[in-house]
Amino acid sequence: MIDGLIRWSLQQRALVLLAAVALFVWGSWRAVTMPVDVFPDLTAPSVTVVVEAHGAAPEEVESQITYPIEAALNGADGVRRVRSATGIGNAVVWVEFEWGTDIYRARQIVSERLQQVRSQLPPEIDAPTMGPISSIMGEIMFVAMTSEDADKLALRSEADWNVRRRLLAIPGVSQVITLGGGVKQYQVHVDPAQLAAHQITLEQVAHALEQSNENVSAGFMEENGREYLLYGLGRIERLDEIAQTAIVTHGGRAITVEDVAEVKIGPAPVRGVGSYGGADAVILGIQKQPGANTLELTERIDTVLDEMEQDLPAGIELHREIFRQADFIEVAVENVLHALRDGAILVVLILLLFLASPRATAITAIAIPLSLLAAIVTLDLLGGTINTMTLGGMAIAVGALVDDAIVDVENVVRRLRQESRLPEQERRAATTVIFEASKEVRASIVFATLIILLVFLPLFFLAGVEGRLLQPLGVAYVVSLAASLLVALTVTPALCSVLLPSPDEIDPEEREGRLLTWIKNIYRPVLRAVLPRWKIVSLLSLLGLAAAIFGLFQVGRSFLPEFNEGTLTISAVTLPGTSLETSDRLGDRIEMILLSHPEVTSTARRTGRAEYDEHAQGVNAAEIDVNLDLRGRSREEFLATLRQEFSSIPGMNITIGQPISHRIDHMLSGTRANIAIKIFGPDLRELRRLANTTRDQISGIDGLVDLNVEQQLDIPFVTIDFDRASIARHGLHIRDVAEAVEVSLVGHKLTRVLEGQRGFDLTLRLKPESTKDLEQIRQLLIATPDGARVPLHTLARIERDRRPNQISRELAQRKIVVSCNVSDADLVGRVEAIRKRIEERVPMPDGYHVEYGGQFESATEASRVLGWLTGAVILGIFFLLFLSLGRWKDAVLVMVNLPLAMIGGVAGVFLLDGILSVASMIGFITLFGIATRNGLLMISHIRHVHDEEGVTDAKEAVTQGALERVAPILMTALASGLGLIPLAMKAGMPGSEIQAPMAIVILCGLVTSTLLNMIVVPALYLRFGDFSSHSQDREAP
Repeated sequence: MIDGLIRWSLQQRALVLLAAVALFVWGSWRAVTMPVDVFPDLTAPSVTVVVEAHGAAPEEVESQITYPIEAALNGADGVRRVRSATGIGNAVVWVEFEWGTDIYRARQIVSERLQQVRSQLPPEIDAPTMGPISSIMGEIMFVAMTSEDADKLALRSEADWNVRRRLLAIPGVSQVITLGGGVKQYQVHVDPAQLAAHQITLEQVAHALEQSNENVSAGFMEENGREYLLYGLGRIERLDEIAQTAIVTHGGRAITVEDVAEVKIGPAPVRGVGSYGGADAVILGIQKQPGANTLELTERIDTVLDEMEQDLPAGIELHREIFRQADFIEVAVENVLHALRDGAILVVLILLLFLASPRATAITAIAIPLSLLAAIVTLDLLGGTINTMTLGGMAIAVGALVDDAIVDVENVVRRLRQESRLPEQERRAATTVIFEASKEVRASIVFATLIILLVFLPLFFLAGVEGRLLQPLGVAYVVSLAASLLVALTVTPALCSVLLPSPDEIDPEEREGRLLTWIKNIYRPVLRAVLPRWKIVSLLSLLGLAAAIFGLFQVGRSFLPEFNEGTLTISAVTLPGTSLETSDRLGDRIEMILLSHPEVTSTARRTGRAEYDEHAQGVNAAEIDVNLDLRGRSREEFLATLRQEFSSIPGMNITIGQPISHRIDHMLSGTRANIAIKIFGPDLRELRRLANTTRDQISGIDGLVDLNVEQQLDIPFVTIDFDRASIARHGLHIRDVAEAVEVSLVGHKLTRVLEGQRGFDLTLRLKPESTKDLEQIRQLLIATPDGARVPLHTLARIERDRRPNQISRELAQRKIVVSCNVSDADLVGRVEAIRKRIEERVPMPDGYHVEYGGQFESATEASRVLGWLTGAVILGIFFLLFLSLGRWKDAVLVMVNLPLAMIGGVAGVFLLDGILSVASMIGFITLFGIATRNGLLMISHIRHVHDEEGVTDAKEAVTQGALERVAPILMTALASGLGLIPLAMKAGMPGSEIQAPMAIVILCGLVTSTLLNMIVVPALYLRFGDFSSHSQDREAP
C-alpha cells in the first residue's frame, strides 16, 4: 500500500504539489485567524454557589445554609468534590464535577438541587446564586479608577453604573467585580430620643417610607378622539421628599421623617476597599468566559475603555497597566514562536551543510511548514487554540519533522549519483530510481515514525489538569510528525522528480559534500577500532547507565516548572477580628514596601470582599497584584528581599505567588499555595491546635516558604441571648425583637430611589452614634404592643464573647489548612518530608485525620500513569521493531539506544536544575522514540547491505552499513537537536517554562544516544546480530 502511495505520488506529481500548495494557503490563513491563549483551556467543570446572609455568624450560616446545600449537592451525578467556606454573613460553596462533564449540564444539576433545598434555608436570606461561567485563568485584566476631584461615592457610582455595565456588554466577558470607593445610599438615621418624644416606632417610620415611593398607572382617558395614559408620579427623587414624608398625625399636625431623623446621602457599610499605588481607588476585576480569545477580548476591552475615557467626568482616570494577561500571552507566544523560527533556520542550515545542494535542502525543508500547518489545521478542527503548549509541541518537533524527508532525500541523491556512474544504456529513468530509493527506506521511516508516535500515547492517558495541559502539546507533536511522514511519502518523492537532476544530468565524478567526506574519514577508523572491542564499549556504556540511574534517585521531583508570568499576586492576611480600617493601613504599608523597589511598576490592592465575589475573603485579608519589570537582579533575589522586608510587619501572614499559578493551585487543592495540608475533624478549637502544632513541627524543613495556618480563629462577638420568658411577658415574639435589633443596629433596606436609570438603596437605622458602645446597645428601646418601650437588656442577656470567624469544609467535614510554597522546586521531596514529620510528631486524635493536596498530587498521579504506560510503550516499541526487522535479536539491539539515551537525558536534568518534572518525563519519552529511530536506521541498513547488496562478510556489512547511514543519522540527530537549542536557551522565560526542560532532556539525550549509537550498536550487532545466512563469515571478537 505504501509502495503504491509513493508510485501514485510520482505519477500524479502536479496533483500532489497542488494539494501541498492548498494546505499551505489554508493552514496559513487558519494560523493567522485562530484564537491565541497562554494555555489550553484548563477550566475544571465546577459551579460556585454564593449565599449572602447579611451579617449572620459563621456557625449559624454553617448549620442553616452551608450544611443543607452541601447535603443536597454531595452525591449528585458527576460530583467529585464539594468544598465550602463560611464566613460572617456569607457562604461560598464550590461544586467540582468530573473532568469532561458538560458545564451546562453541571449547572443544571446544581440549579435543580438548589431548588430542592431552598425550602430548608432561612426565608430572610437572599436566594443562593450561581457564579457565572468563568475561565480558570481568572481575571484577564484589572482596571483601577482614581480621581483627585470626585468623591468616593461618585467614583464608585461611575464604576458600577457606567464602566461595569459597558464591560459586561462585551462578548466574552463573564463577570466584572468592583471593589472600593463608596456605594451610594439614601440614609435615614433615626434619633431614638425624638422617636420617644413623638411616641413613634421604627416600624411606623419604615412603613411610611415604603408606602411613599411608587408611581401608579390609573388607566386611560379619552378626550377629543385622543387617548391619554393616566400616570401618577409618586417616586422619591430628592432628599427633601424623603424628609417631608409624613409618618403619623398627632393633634392635627403631621409628624414627618425630618422631625425624628437625619436624612442624607452616604456610603453603605462595606466589607472591602481598593487601592492603586497606595491611594484609594475602585478596582474592577474583569473575568472572561471559557474559550474566549484573550487577545481579541483584551483588544475589545481596550477599545471600550478608550471610548469611555472620553465620556467620564473630569478628573476620573482609568489605569490598565496593573495586570493584563494579554501581555503575558504575547510575550510567551512570541518567545515560543522565536524558538520555533530559530530552530527551523538551524535545521535548514544543517541540511545545507550536509546535503551540499540547495535543491535537496529545499525538498527536505518543505516538510517543516507543511507539517506544522497540518497540525494547525487539525487543532482548529478539534476546537483548539494556538497557545504555548501547542506551539511548544511544534517547536520540539521542528527538528524531527525533516527526519523522514532527510532519509528519503539522502537515499535518493545517493542512488541517483550511483545510477549516473552506470553505462548510459543501463541507466534507469529518474522516476524509477526515485521510486526504488524511496521504497528502500520506506519501511524504516514508517516504523521509526510509528515508534515516535507510540511513545507519545501515554500523554493521552493523563487525567485532570495535567492531561488538559499536556495533551494539546502531544496532539501538535503527533499530528505534525504524522504529517511529516505523509509528506516524505508523497510530496518529497514528487519534488525529487521535479527538482533533482536525472542520472544523465549528474556528473559521474560528483562526490559527496566535503563535510560528509570529512565526517566519514574520522568515523571510519573509529568504527574499525571499536568493532572488535565490544566488551570494553559495553562496559563503559553500562558504567554510564549506572551513573544515570543513580542520578535519577538523587533528583528532586515536581509537577510543573515554575512559571515566569512577570507579575505577582501577594496574599496578606492579618488576625481575624481586625477591623477593615486597620487592615487597610497594613495593606498600605505592604504597598509602600513594594513601591520602594524599582522593579515594581504598579500595585493594586483589594482588601476584604466585594459583594457576590466568589472568594470568601474576610476584611482581615488582602490581595495585591504587582506588575514587575525585573532588572539588575534576579527574580529569586528580589523575592528573597521582599520576604525579608515583609517579615518586619507584625501579625501578617504573607504568601507570594503568581496569578495563573495561584489559580491552578486553587483549582487543584482549594488553596493558593503549592502544598496544602488539610486536617479534618469536628471541633474547631482542636483543629486549630493541630494546625498550629503541624506548622511548628514542619517549619524547620528546608525549602519551605510562606508557611501559614488558615486564619480560623475566635474573634470578638457581642451576643444577644433572647430571654423567651421576658419577651413573652411583654407580648412580643422573638422575631419582633430580632427585627427591631437588626433595623436599629445594622439598618434595613426599605426601597430604591431612582436617579434616571440608576437606582440606590434607601435604608433606615438608628443614628450610629446612638449604638457605638455596648451600654448604648443594652439601653436600646424596643416598642411593645401596648405602646410601652423597654430596654433591650430586659429582654435579652447581652455580653461579650468569642466565636469563629470562618469555617471551611470539604467532603461534608470541617477542615483547617496549613499551606506553604517551596523555594527549591523539589515539590514531591518536600511533601514526603512533611508527611514523615507529621506522622512522627503530630498524633491525630480519634475522629481527626490529615490529607495532602496541591500540585504534588498531580505530579504523583502523572508519574504513576507515565511510569506504567512507559513500560507498555517499551513493549510496543519492541513489537514494532520485531515487525520491521523480523528478528527478535535485532529488535533488542535497536533498543540498546534507550539506556544510551537515558545517560544524556539524566545529565540534562542536572544541567537545568536537578528537578524531574512531568515536562522532563515527557522529554525522556520523546527521547526514547527519537533514539529508537536512529538505531532502526542503523541496523535496518546493515541488514539491507548484508541481505540485498550481497556483502556477505559480517564485519564488512556492518562497516559499510554504518558508514552509509552516518549521514542520515547525524543529519536527523543534528536537525532534531539543533532545532531544540533555541527552546532550551529560553529556559525560565515566559512561555517556555514547560517546553525548555523537555528540550534540554531531549537535546542532551540525543548527544549520548547518537554518539553511542554509532559506536556501541555496530559493535554489539557484529557480536550478537543475526547474520543467519553467512554466520561463519563473522569475525570472532
